[in-house]
Amino acid sequence: MQMQKNYDHKLYEEEIIKRWEEAGIFKARNDTAKKPFTIVLPPPNASGKMHTGNVLMIAIEDILIRWHKMKGEETLWIPGTDHAGTETQITFERELKKQGKSRFSYNRQDFYEEVWKFVQANKTLVEGQIRRMGAGVDWSRNKFTLEPEVVSLVCKTFEKLYQDGLVYRGDYMVNYCPKCGTTYADIEINHIERVDPLYYIKYGSLVVATVRPETKFGDTAVAVNPADTRYKDWIGSEIEVEGLSGKFKLKVIGDEFVDPKFGTGVVKVTPAHDPNDYEMGKKHNLATVKVIELNGKLTEVAGKYAGLSVFTARKQVVDDLKAKGLIDKVDEHYSHSVAVCKAGHDVEPTILPNWFVKMDSLRKPALEAVKEGRVKIYPKWRTLTYIRWMENIHDWAISRQNIWGIRIPVWYSSKENPNLIVSFINTDGTVVNGRLAELLRNYTLEDIKKGLQVLMAPAESKYKISVEKPSEDCLQETDTFDTWFSSGQWPLAILGYPESEDFKYFYPTNVLETGWEILSKWVSRMMMLGIYLTGEPPFKNVYLHGIVRALDGRKMSKSLGNVINPEEYIDEFGVDALRMGLVAGTATGKDFSFPRDRIVGYKKFANKLWNVARFIEPVLAAKQSSDSSTNEDDQWILHELELVIEKVDSSLEKYRFAEAAEILYEFIWHKLADVYLEKVKDRREEASQTLSKALDICLRLLHPFMPFVTEAVWKEVFLDEGLLISQEWPESK
Repeated sequence: MQMQKNYDHKLYEEEIIKRWEEAGIFKARNDTAKKPFTIVLPPPNASGKMHTGNVLMIAIEDILIRWHKMKGEETLWIPGTDHAGTETQITFERELKKQGKSRFSYNRQDFYEEVWKFVQANKTLVEGQIRRMGAGVDWSRNKFTLEPEVVSLVCKTFEKLYQDGLVYRGDYMVNYCPKCGTTYADIEINHIERVDPLYYIKYGSLVVATVRPETKFGDTAVAVNPADTRYKDWIGSEIEVEGLSGKFKLKVIGDEFVDPKFGTGVVKVTPAHDPNDYEMGKKHNLATVKVIELNGKLTEVAGKYAGLSVFTARKQVVDDLKAKGLIDKVDEHYSHSVAVCKAGHDVEPTILPNWFVKMDSLRKPALEAVKEGRVKIYPKWRTLTYIRWMENIHDWAISRQNIWGIRIPVWYSSKENPNLIVSFINTDGTVVNGRLAELLRNYTLEDIKKGLQVLMAPAESKYKISVEKPSEDCLQETDTFDTWFSSGQWPLAILGYPESEDFKYFYPTNVLETGWEILSKWVSRMMMLGIYLTGEPPFKNVYLHGIVRALDGRKMSKSLGNVINPEEYIDEFGVDALRMGLVAGTATGKDFSFPRDRIVGYKKFANKLWNVARFIEPVLAAKQSSDSSTNEDDQWILHELELVIEKVDSSLEKYRFAEAAEILYEFIWHKLADVYLEKVKDRREEASQTLSKALDICLRLLHPFMPFVTEAVWKEVFLDEGLLISQEWPESK
């Protein structure tokens, strides 16, 4: 039957996906006669649809899977979705806000179940997008990060780390968001430039500069740089400071951290609410005075300002300081960097009891694995980023004050811990909070468990770490694990560590492919935990792709209105064009702007390939020539084809996906179509064998990049040969 005039992706894509699925093409088997090739799909967040970065990731990983499958290896590409703790909870709480509700309207369990329903709906959307992209994943092994076996592994790992002396609980300076009610790791927070007033406040004979006068109630020293000749003689002395409620004394300390060029060169030191002050406090044995509660309001030490929010207190404190003549001057146009959380709220540095993992013994083997070349990072220049991060890594705060996530398996006996601070919803639907011992006078422990919202355990609390509940009088920790802690075990969880046949055959995986921006957040965590639990790194190679930016080169953002919906491009141009447009024409691992023009161009390329096949298809039955044709044009195109096979293989082995894509584009469009087909117009039947071979090999080479149009052409032209994905990869002679 004659091929239609143009390639219409809408007529073929769904049908081809069904053919692959019905044939079970991507269902992996533990075939010890074959070499395994494994990729674990970095799980997209189940809190919303996939973005263009996810599409690029899937395109690259699918290229690798199809290439290795056609080379005869037993390929396994495991799909999954991530519960994305903090991000998902923020997204869901926005939806609640539209309904006039908040998380405080629910007890912990009911809130969790509501988020679960929300995520399952989004999870289905994400999985549908992965499927529509033509991803050659094994859906029979699909995982979600909150499935029972994953939760069990994560909790057991925590228990093992504790038994090995690598987990501890203690007060620590953390990035806390009072509005979100959770902590953030340093690498999770964002920094924005903002203009705020810089206040110059009289501290006795000295003047300090600060943007945060409301924290002055927690000052335990003032600091200068030891090299600053203006204040050298002040170091070690005490100054008498007139405050808002009487006079007090502060010691002057010298510390290299102080920038002599900032303000007057004198800073107030508030160890409880600034990470740099916290470090100075430890170094100089300063007292730590908490000024701001977890709800973002000032504590009793602030006197008449207690109970006020940070910003309200700041205004009143400034007004009162001015009234007392203690403001020297104000710079109304001071620009500085402000830490904000994922939701855009100001982060409040504060000291909280948190769960930490010691990094020193975990980081060393993970660092050596890369330095020794047992794990290779592509592009190679990203290796230094990894090494520097691992060399300077700090202990890891793994607890989050979230509801949505894997709950930390820590238990507090109600008998041994009367000072637990508890918030719960009683049977009347009222939120009740206070010290546990006092609450138990009016409520049963079962009442509290049933309506439990949040539990805060003081640093001196007694606890037990156990996957199983140790006794009925216990309350479980309400903190959840940092998402990077659970996803740091993803390669193990998804392969059924430690006893499954999948784990024994497919671990370690061959390639981790992900965005460079989570090299420190995720890749390093998987390396450390994988080696800790198995003795081997979880992957042999790491490929880091760049960030896809908006058409204007800026980061995509809903607020900027420049977010690109990949599905719109799939509808208009097809999956192949979107995939090739994202993969081709970009420097390896570098950020790039969304390539709309290239996508349009690769839509035309798909049609060009279709028309090449239409030109060749009528004469394939003749096959009058042979591989040994003496015609110069035939010999030339076959020679060029051999070079293409070598170049594509070489580029893919080096993870140069754009280079491989461009080699194929150049050959098919310009050498095969523009030159060779023009030359054989008048002798198509004579050249049929060469034409057949050229089309056959081009379809095989291009298939990993553009699986739909190549599979469609293969079916139209080589009907009796089965699926193209089942064919062997071409080898150069």
